[in-house]
Amino acid sequence: MRLGITMFTTDRTMPVHDLAREAEDRGFASLYIPEHTHIPVSRRTPPPTGVEVLPEEYGRTPDPFVALAAAAALTGTIRLGTGVCLPAQRDPIVTAKAVATLDRVSGGRFTLGVGYGWNAEEAADHGVPWKRRRAMTREHVLAMRELWEREEASFAGEFVAFEACWSWPKPAGRVPVLLGGAAGPTLFSHIAEYGDGWMPIGGAGLREALPALREACAAAGREGVEVVPFGTLPTPGKLDHYAGLGVTEVVLRVPAGDREAVLPVLDDYAGAYL
Repeated sequence: MRLGITMFTTDRTMPVHDLAREAEDRGFASLYIPEHTHIPVSRRTPPPTGVEVLPEEYGRTPDPFVALAAAAALTGTIRLGTGVCLPAQRDPIVTAKAVATLDRVSGGRFTLGVGYGWNAEEAADHGVPWKRRRAMTREHVLAMRELWEREEASFAGEFVAFEACWSWPKPAGRVPVLLGGAAGPTLFSHIAEYGDGWMPIGGAGLREALPALREACAAAGREGVEVVPFGTLPTPGKLDHYAGLGVTEVVLRVPAGDREAVLPVLDDYAGAYL
């Protein structure tokens, strides 16, 4: 079972390219970083973690594609991904180009982790109708897939439409798309339709959820969909549990800090679990 890491990266934490190099040197398989384009000062939407005040770090995340491109230039084997990107808040044509370029720069090492978003104010600034954000995310990913995989791509949907066009470079290979979110029929139907896997936060309740995911995938004629527990705080028993469920990758959480805070945790994880 592969082990990756994720950190809530900001302009005040260990730089992404430095973190990627250190993680690769220790044998970790992947690095995922989050995305927020901006954070409105208004707090009509409660913080997702249940705290009273939203931590400042949410408004300080770097652009994931730029940061991961720097990481790609300094590494050779570690997979690089978003955990998670918010496609509904991005132009799909521009984002498809960024993803394809990053995948080629990295030699086919990019994974697109996708989320629907939790911050209604942030989404509103991008013109995202809140109750339709899942449908918009779906269309944006499907449109990007067309641009990645077809010589002449076109798309006609509710939120995205473009006539036959050329868009190069193409990715080095198929870009895996992992969907984040809580277990449920809507998420599982989307994974079965256009995703390559599920990124459940932490992984609690995984055993109970897997039959429904597999049923949704089977109904869509899909096999081999990955499950990647994300942001996990590891214990030997927890990792053994995931391995027993057929999980092939777990992404471990490291603290959002500088080298002095992060490297000892990487060393501890590597020594205990790799």
